Amino acid sequence: MKILHIDSSLLGDASASRRLTASIVETLSGSMPGAEISHRDLAAAPPAHLSGAVLQAMTSGHPESLTEAQRQERACTDALLEEFLSADIVVIGAPMYNFSIPTQLKAWIDRIAQAGKTFKYTANGPVGLAGGKRVVIASSRGGVYSANATLQALDHQEAYLRTVLGFLGITDVTVIRAEGLALGEAPRAKAIAQAQSQIDDLPLRPAA
Repeated sequence: MKILHIDSSLLGDASASRRLTASIVETLSGSMPGAEISHRDLAAAPPAHLSGAVLQAMTSGHPESLTEAQRQERACTDALLEEFLSADIVVIGAPMYNFSIPTQLKAWIDRIAQAGKTFKYTANGPVGLAGGKRVVIASSRGGVYSANATLQALDHQEAYLRTVLGFLGITDVTVIRAEGLALGEAPRAKAIAQAQSQIDDLPLRPAA
């Protein structure tokens, strides 16, 4: 069993999502003796954002024509893609930044969302090729966005992640949410405790 642990928060030890992903990985691996764990810190080593040169490096059928910088970008993309495809469980730390996800996490998604590798187009529409994985998302938010439909409409964080993962064929997605973290010490502690309670139950929930 291989667990891929992804962090994207910029806050280091002060990050709630990092605290939650560490707990998720510890809990899941504790119930799976011999699990292989790989950790990728997208804030410490962010993939370059898409550009014309990077996109050409990713998609060119003639790698010999690429520049040295493009060959390095292609090698980075191949490594990220192989790491993702080989994982049985992916744990993603996803704090909400300005109603969405960190740009570093978006850059990672742009590297792994590749036609012919993690999805394909057919006459009947797109089909995901990366199904069969279990994904656990540690979602952290300064405010409270799940309380009503008006606030939920501002959520381009969890909604986007569910959409793109579904597009890749992944339907077994669990969100461990801690929100209201910026509303004071007591609400923050309560949110973290509630999230931890969900984490404690993870090994008891069968994969879809």
